[in-house]
Amino acid sequence: MKNHSLRFSFPILALLMALATPPCVWAQALPSVVVQPHPVDLTLPVEATVEALVQTTLTSQVSGRVTEMRVDAGQSVKKGELLLRIDAREASEVAAGASAQFINAKANYERLKNLRQQNFISAAALDKARADFEAAQAAHGQASVSLGYASVSAPISGIVAQRLIEQGETAAPGRALLTIYDPDGLRVTASIPQYQLPQMRAVKQARVEFPELGRWADATAVTLLPTADVATHVSQVRVGLPADLKGVIPGMFARVHFVVGRAQRMTVPATALVRRGEVAAVYVQNEQGRLSLRQLRLGELLAGGEIEVLAGLTAGERVVLDPVKAAIALKSAHPGGN
Repeated sequence: MKNHSLRFSFPILALLMALATPPCVWAQALPSVVVQPHPVDLTLPVEATVEALVQTTLTSQVSGRVTEMRVDAGQSVKKGELLLRIDAREASEVAAGASAQFINAKANYERLKNLRQQNFISAAALDKARADFEAAQAAHGQASVSLGYASVSAPISGIVAQRLIEQGETAAPGRALLTIYDPDGLRVTASIPQYQLPQMRAVKQARVEFPELGRWADATAVTLLPTADVATHVSQVRVGLPADLKGVIPGMFARVHFVVGRAQRMTVPATALVRRGEVAAVYVQNEQGRLSLRQLRLGELLAGGEIEVLAGLTAGERVVLDPVKAAIALKSAHPGGN
């Protein structure tokens, strides 16, 4: 690769001189890497959102005040574990009333059956008594089931994503209580415009970036859904994630880097860069162990956290991986410098 020299304007040159005064120092112990053109994945970066494959929102089936709340958002729970209790006195009263009505309807039906056998009542009267009995039986069963919902347990093992009601608040049938998801089943979903679909159909690999966490993960699967939104004309791509990704939660922003090809590129780790405004530079160490700060012209961020170098470095040069340690070394060697 040719040596790309850069001409610095006076303000940029002054800034670089301020960053590294004096320009070099003996620093053999600093971690570094020799840069060379090497095969890299060419990627198509697309913004995406983390989703849970298994997620459930628990809702109340009875009315009453929440008397006990045992979990909070972020807490792990096991299937069958008690999560909260609801004061179901109202449900108990309903169940008691339904039970009494059921007993009365049953006794009335049995009495009218005997009378019908003796032809003292009409068939229509018996049919009405049977219908009343069956309705009371159904109401009794429903009230008994509802009473059992006063204690809410986890239907799956997972993590509490949201607590949607507080202890002391009143629950009502249909009100959301908690949301739980399985952290071992996560994916990200991205939207792809129509003009990129032919390119996407050949994609089998991807890497997922989580900018907030500073982490990357290899996709376990890439699935292009065979439908498009009628309003936006985009299709969804679902990208599987490996299990046990610490810190990754549903709703989090992610960026998927779909692998669309391979090429030879010169790169440096993003963590090796020194940035001041729009100026990007790295500390370069020569064969004698001396350091100098070198401005770079950068290309795209590649999968894995490497950044393409368009100009400023020559193949075979050594780049310091930790710019903070390099700056400390410079300052230590020349404590009077700025």
